Amino acid sequence: MPYLIAVSLLWAFSFGLTKGLTAGIDGTFVAAARVGLALLVFLPFLRCKGLTWRTGFALSALGGVQFGVMYLAYNASFLLLQAHEVALFTLTTPILVTLLADALDRTFRVRALAAALLAVIGTAVIVFQGKEIRPTLIGLLLVQLSNLAFAIGQVGYKRLRTKHPALRDREIFALLYAGAFVFTLLALLIRGSIPPSLTSTQITTLLYLGIISSGVGFFLWNRGATLVATGTLAVMNNAKIPLAVMCSLLFFGESADLLRLLASLILMGAAVWLAEKR
Repeated sequence: MPYLIAVSLLWAFSFGLTKGLTAGIDGTFVAAARVGLALLVFLPFLRCKGLTWRTGFALSALGGVQFGVMYLAYNASFLLLQAHEVALFTLTTPILVTLLADALDRTFRVRALAAALLAVIGTAVIVFQGKEIRPTLIGLLLVQLSNLAFAIGQVGYKRLRTKHPALRDREIFALLYAGAFVFTLLALLIRGSIPPSLTSTQITTLLYLGIISSGVGFFLWNRGATLVATGTLAVMNNAKIPLAVMCSLLFFGESADLLRLLASLILMGAAVWLAEKR
């Protein structure tokens, strides 16, 4: 749980720092740069001793889906949807995490699903501001593909680590980023474009996104996923949204509806309590 809370705060704070700074850069290039930098961070820790090729391939495939497919679909959705529409449609991730885990375990966790639904309601309270919602079908599907990819990655990693408890996260995590980098690099070469030049601000932002937000953030998130129940993992997928609003209010001087923020935090707290209740 502490890992998930720390990463939620990290990502919440990142929203205010990176807002608009990568505008005008091809989304495929941004995705490849982020996972490429994350790969460089964890490559020195890679240890393949005792790792079968099958497990290594599974880790790379999980990374390709969780980080590669997720980033590409998420970035592409902004070309078809307004920012508030993207934010609203990302709220389904907790439900996808719960249903996917239940399907793989051939069970049905009523409490976990109820907690996930409560988390969705809690984040919708603050995301939905009464603005007109007129999404395109392809844009909506892209966001859901991004949500599903991230859900598959974290649930899959949690299950794989349960089957292989002797593995050490920091020694294998480069394989996840390698899979994501190969996937995003191919997408960049096929349909993306490399910017001819970058400003110093854009370079600094990409370094932060790749090394801190993606590199450290995703590692701690997946590490935390192995230590909590499925219901708690599902709920925490949406914790970054009200925390991002709170960070924007406290650190970046932006305005916010305090009643909505309070209601969202209360509902998120109730969702965590329900997920953790034995």
